[in-house]
Amino acid sequence: MAQEGSPDGAGLLIIACGALAHEITALQRANRWDHLAVRCLPAELHNRPERIPAAVRALIRASRCHYRSIFVAYADCGTGGLLDAVLREEGVERIPGAHCYEFFATGPVFEKLAETEPGTFYLTDFLLRHFDRLVLQGLGLDRHPELFPAYFGNYRRLVYLGQAPKPDSLDQARAIAAQMGLQFEYVETGYGDLAKSLESAVKQTGRNEEVLTWHR
Repeated sequence: MAQEGSPDGAGLLIIACGALAHEITALQRANRWDHLAVRCLPAELHNRPERIPAAVRALIRASRCHYRSIFVAYADCGTGGLLDAVLREEGVERIPGAHCYEFFATGPVFEKLAETEPGTFYLTDFLLRHFDRLVLQGLGLDRHPELFPAYFGNYRRLVYLGQAPKPDSLDQARAIAAQMGLQFEYVETGYGDLAKSLESAVKQTGRNEEVLTWHR
């Protein structure tokens, strides 16, 4: 159960990775979750995952008195269990899974993809939109394309996990796969376990509010 905050606070706060901001906002609008607030940490923290737990803890503690409950929209995200240790101490839950590829695809689908070809590079809608900045520029490949084999020599396949792809998204993903010299595969995931986890957190907050109202 998500940790309750102040009884006089607003509803539910989602502390999210910035890479999920677009998807969470879409779900919020589609479901009319008016009592849901979202605060995002920079997506670039994925380049230094050891910094994620402390950043999440700081935001939990700064926000707790303002919200009835808090939910964390991160997977483990390369923290090696350190994020889970923080969340246990703070009494806050997160999305199940090791990374966003898993919770978008759902566990069974991702497991099958990984077993079929371990050497797979995964794209999401977010990573597709920001591929040049995060991958090409981030790794210096825009300046030194000869480094492609050093970074991606062990990959064989690119799988684009699409949440809400635009008309030209598949063409863009195929072009990236060709640029990287990888086979291309597309899997339409929708919002996967992200949607289920947020829906569960929203419902739990609603039950908490009913209890608080009953005792007033």
